[in-house]
Amino acid sequence: MTNTVETYEIRGRRFRTKADYARGFRDNQTIERIERELDKTDPEAVASLRTELERGRYHFETLLGDDYLEEIIELDEEYKRNPPLKEEPKKRGLSHKGRKSVTESSSQGIQGKTKAKKSKELSDYDDDMQKEIIKALKRDQLKRRLLLLFLALCILGSVGYLVFYFFLYEKNDMEYTELAELKQEDAGGTVVINYEEAKDKPPVLKKYETLYQKNRRLVGWIKIDACNIDYPVMQTSNNDYYLDHNYNQDYDKNGSIFMDKDCTPAFPNDNMILYGHHMKSGKMFGNLNYYAKKDFWEKNPNFTFDTIYETGTYAVMYVFRSKIYAQDEIVFKYYQFIDASSEDEFYSNMDAMAEMSLYDTGVTAVYGDKLITLSTCDNAESGEGRFVVVAKKIG
Repeated sequence: MTNTVETYEIRGRRFRTKADYARGFRDNQTIERIERELDKTDPEAVASLRTELERGRYHFETLLGDDYLEEIIELDEEYKRNPPLKEEPKKRGLSHKGRKSVTESSSQGIQGKTKAKKSKELSDYDDDMQKEIIKALKRDQLKRRLLLLFLALCILGSVGYLVFYFFLYEKNDMEYTELAELKQEDAGGTVVINYEEAKDKPPVLKKYETLYQKNRRLVGWIKIDACNIDYPVMQTSNNDYYLDHNYNQDYDKNGSIFMDKDCTPAFPNDNMILYGHHMKSGKMFGNLNYYAKKDFWEKNPNFTFDTIYETGTYAVMYVFRSKIYAQDEIVFKYYQFIDASSEDEFYSNMDAMAEMSLYDTGVTAVYGDKLITLSTCDNAESGEGRFVVVAKKIG
């Protein structure tokens, strides 16, 4: 009959289950690998191994690791108490062969303990235990292979995503470059587009005729050179569509710059609002927050925004941070200011924005002036934060 205690013992440690024994078996393999590479007669090698073990360089699953650490610590301390002699003192009159070094004696003492804990080979165990050990090792090997496969797939997926993202980035750049080229900058005057919806609207600027014919949701073009903003402005009957669609009406996570659905570009409101994503790549309104610094505004106080019906130059008035408020909150909500119902309301809105502004531009507006508000998400705020630039038409 097989002795159960003998079967589950390694280096003087007994294990209650086959699974525990399998873990101990792996730990013992690690120890034996270390032992093969270690010169126990070299104090520096022993001290170095002690440091590595204490810092957790080797991963042990059972108390065999602690036992081995104690063994190495004991040997290291013995070397510190009795450093090995580098050469034999002549005054003792002993030949090298006539005595044992302190190192040899202490090493033999420690190694004697090691031999007492010497592990058994796999062949020393019965067939059932061998099968359990081999099965456990195969499971570990399978786990490692699956982990490597998973990591390889993650790497491939990441590389594929980067390639795909780069492709979309380049494609997006090319598309907007082509759109900019469709603007007929040298074309003066206007042109009447003969279709039913345009009969009560002003004629379209000839420079935007081609772009407008390609997509009649076009309402203008905004350009702020220092922010790398040079995009068509779109509009639909809701404020959702152009969050993830481009001028060509293809899905695009960059979205588009778009005008609030309640604005009327053909007959400009008191304040027209444009929205755009704050993309980390800098696309859309990704660089609009450059205006958070006053010295940037001082170098770039104006920008251009054309509707498809008239050109426009705007001077920056206010720059501030805000957020989307709950419907029942009584507070100034910049995104609700499109037309003032009265002169008092207009100036009340001006005062609210002036108070929120990050700095004083010295630019003011009077009732009847036409404004534009540029709005994007604000990375400095969480959730519903917004970064806002308000400007007045000056030409």
